[in-house]
Amino acid sequence: MSAQAAQLSSSEKKKLVFNTGSISRPVKRILVTGGAGFIGSHLIDRLLEDELNEVICVDNCFSGQKSNIYKHIGNPRFEFIRHDVVHPIQLEVDQVYHLACPASPVFYQDNPIKTIKTNVLGTVNMLGLAKRCKARFLITSTSEVYGDPEVHPQVEEYWGNVNPIGIRSCYDEGKRIAETLCMEYYRQHNLQIRIARIFNTYGPRMLENDGRVVSNFIVQALRGNPITVYGKGDQTRSFCYVDDQVDGLIRLMNGDHMGPINIGNPGEYTILQLAKNIQNIINPKAEITFKPLPSDDPKKRKPDITKARKLLGWEPKVQLDEGLKHTIADFKSRMTAESKMKAESLRLTQTAVEGKVETKVE
Repeated sequence: MSAQAAQLSSSEKKKLVFNTGSISRPVKRILVTGGAGFIGSHLIDRLLEDELNEVICVDNCFSGQKSNIYKHIGNPRFEFIRHDVVHPIQLEVDQVYHLACPASPVFYQDNPIKTIKTNVLGTVNMLGLAKRCKARFLITSTSEVYGDPEVHPQVEEYWGNVNPIGIRSCYDEGKRIAETLCMEYYRQHNLQIRIARIFNTYGPRMLENDGRVVSNFIVQALRGNPITVYGKGDQTRSFCYVDDQVDGLIRLMNGDHMGPINIGNPGEYTILQLAKNIQNIINPKAEITFKPLPSDDPKKRKPDITKARKLLGWEPKVQLDEGLKHTIADFKSRMTAESKMKAESLRLTQTAVEGKVETKVE
């Protein structure tokens, strides 16, 4: 951004038009809730590649990590605000990507009421902000709105088969309510909304302890533990690499179609196939064990992405094996660094203890 542009007020920036060759458009102030999280941080990386974007990251760091966005601290086009979206916040923005919500079973089942509040109150607050600013609003909904589907693959017109009182309902039903809220803000206030139904996403920066099947299998294999498969492993999922997911979200936000639109990879794998793929990459001799299947676990999950192809010109590019190799390399790097830090901390502690003992002897 030019020095002159940096001195302008927020309202003036919204009116400012930059000329970059044959392309002219105003500077965009973009809010990303949940921006310190796995998908949110990758989205911020991509948005900041465009010099005409200013990005505000709002995250309460419940499951998000400041380390995911640390490299952007000090960038004049980036701002981080630690804030919980269940409480209102006053900002001036042009677009809102609303990703804030615990998305892994470990986190959303740990505090289900908080999960519901985030989905409902958080979405109401962010929709209200978008309404006041006349900003375009995109929500990341989920394939979980289809529940344990009786239609396969899942099309956007399918209403789902969801248990409203199960252990996953705080997330599944919360997202269904969030979609309803978006549609009512569109109907009642003519708010520009976009609804993305994202399917199982994986990639670098996933948390070791988030309980998702990809991260579970990778961490278990890297630690030399048995890879734990629940049930027979014949339940299916479709895994979308995070770079593809981010590309789909940006295309939806900047396109002309409100959705809902499925953003996922239609490649379908059994959980046992996934376990064997990870086993082969990390340690072909790793043991695979089986445990009882949790309740409400969907038997099949696969997106029909016809709309995404036709309306957004989007389809995933990264194949599962390629994406897994990038993801495993990231986990290995982080786990190695963590082990070194723990070893150094232990060494310093032992040195301090030995020093105290020597002092007492003297």
